[in-house]
Amino acid sequence: MSNPAITSARRTEAPSELVGQWRELLERHAAVSCALEKALQRDHEIGLSEFETLDRLVDAACQKYRMTELAQDIYLSQSALSRTVARLERDGLVERSMCDMDRRAIFVHLTEKGREVYDQALPTHRSVLAGSWETSTACP
Repeated sequence: MSNPAITSARRTEAPSELVGQWRELLERHAAVSCALEKALQRDHEIGLSEFETLDRLVDAACQKYRMTELAQDIYLSQSALSRTVARLERDGLVERSMCDMDRRAIFVHLTEKGREVYDQALPTHRSVLAGSWETSTACP
């Protein structure tokens, strides 16, 4: 159990410069993510996680992307990435395949439809990102 006097003292101390920067970063991330999520859903009917996954697949510039490597390159947990890829696959934007050499390995690759959706959503993503980065405020 925590000491109430220590807990109270911690809450009344002014945040250090580092803590202040950390909180500013979290606030900016939340605001920008919220703006991106709303715009991508409204204009393209995909979420931010789906767009980010497509973006990584396009940036990889390869035929297949191993799921374990994609999980290391993206901010999503393994389970969140699996759910995101399942939604993308359901919508025909990606396909999954098993590795012939290692049946435990799963590859993901972009479909033509996935590339089309990505190409349509990219300007929205980049515009909202640029517009909300400097003026980020809490998402309504």
